[in-house]
Amino acid sequence: QTSMKNMERELVCPVCKEMYKQPLALPCTHNVCHVCASEVLLQHGHLCCDPTSEPTSPAATPSTRSPRLGRRAVPKPDRLDRLLKSGFGTYPGRKRGAVHPQTVSFPCPACQRDVDLGERGLGSLFRNLTLEWVVERYRQTINISAAIMCQFCKPPQLEATKGCTECKSSFCNECFKLYHPWGTQKAQHEPTPPTLTFRPKGLMCPEHKEEVTHYCKTCQRLVCQLCRVRRTHTSHKITPVLSAYQALREKLTKSLAYILSSQDTVQTQIAELEETVKHTEV
Repeated sequence: QTSMKNMERELVCPVCKEMYKQPLALPCTHNVCHVCASEVLLQHGHLCCDPTSEPTSPAATPSTRSPRLGRRAVPKPDRLDRLLKSGFGTYPGRKRGAVHPQTVSFPCPACQRDVDLGERGLGSLFRNLTLEWVVERYRQTINISAAIMCQFCKPPQLEATKGCTECKSSFCNECFKLYHPWGTQKAQHEPTPPTLTFRPKGLMCPEHKEEVTHYCKTCQRLVCQLCRVRRTHTSHKITPVLSAYQALREKLTKSLAYILSSQDTVQTQIAELEETVKHTEV
């Protein structure tokens, strides 16, 4: 029990105080979540990439690379002026305050030191895949060690043996049959291992059986990470699913607002046409 608690402390991000999610290895050998690192840089005046997208690093596989994260982090204008005046990034042969590429300084929350990330900022960091794997295995161990009980049994509850993503519940064998009767739509629900946290089932790529993460505007179809690295999408405009969803939602919202605003006019015209038809028939 004590050793597990000690291990859990080592797997906690020093910023969000939760278990690491897509940890990045800093030059000072400490780790920090990718989203947390992005937020820290934003708080210190650096513009960085979308913190919800996957981190890129020399250690990332082709399926985890994201070209958006390779963009250079640029400080805000007011911060840039302060940095130039203080001689930030000067070197022999350059005058103080001259225009030249700026390096990104990251305040490590673990050792309290400012770590130099270079010109690419977070894009130059390695994604700590080993630590990420350890965190995932630890989560699985915790879930296995804690028995998950059926949420529908009358006392005494039986241990759950099946889960249902659509119902977002865990069942014992009998309750699963009871709440998924034969001949109904619920009978089509696929059983999954029991769990306490049900993640929504994402759309899957029919070609690679991977969850889709991006949208190709050129082909007008959803693509997974493996689709992106294929030559067929080399020069295509690809955007994250969330961005495509928000753009489409905004477009549909405007269209719907226009339709609703003209609804009264259309109804009036229909009524007038109906009166004309009656008059013509008479």
